[in-house]
Amino acid sequence: MEDKKLKDFLPDNNSSYIRKFSNSYKSSKIKEEQVIECIRTVMDPEIPVNLYDLGLIYEIKINDNNDIKIKMTLTNPNCPVAGTMPESVGKSVEKISNLNSIEVYLVWDPKWHKDLMSEEAKLALDIF
Repeated sequence: MEDKKLKDFLPDNNSSYIRKFSNSYKSSKIKEEQVIECIRTVMDPEIPVNLYDLGLIYEIKINDNNDIKIKMTLTNPNCPVAGTMPESVGKSVEKISNLNSIEVYLVWDPKWHKDLMSEEAKLALDIF
C-alpha cells in the first residue's frame, strides 16, 4: 500500500478561472475598489460572510490594460466547492466595464487564519 501525503487529499493547486475579453477600447483604468466591491458579493457557502471580508483574497493586481489577477485561498482545503470558488470570484468581477481579462488563482500558501478576517466579519461570526 502506497503512503499518502497531505497534498494527495487537497484540491488541485492549479484551480483557477481565466477569461479574456475582446476589449481594445479602455476609457478608464479599473480601480481596486471596484474589484473589491464585486468580490464582496460572493459569499462563502458555509459561513454567512463574503470572501473579501473573510480574508480569502490575498492579492489583486490590475495592470494598465485592465488585466486583473487575483490570488485567493479558502478557509479549509477540504472545502467541497473549492474548484468553483475561483470561478465565482471571476464571474463577479466580469461585470466591470473596460475589463480586458480576469485570472483568479487558488493558492494554499500562506495558510488562511482568522486574523485575516475584517473586524466586520469577526463581529458577524462572534469571533474575537
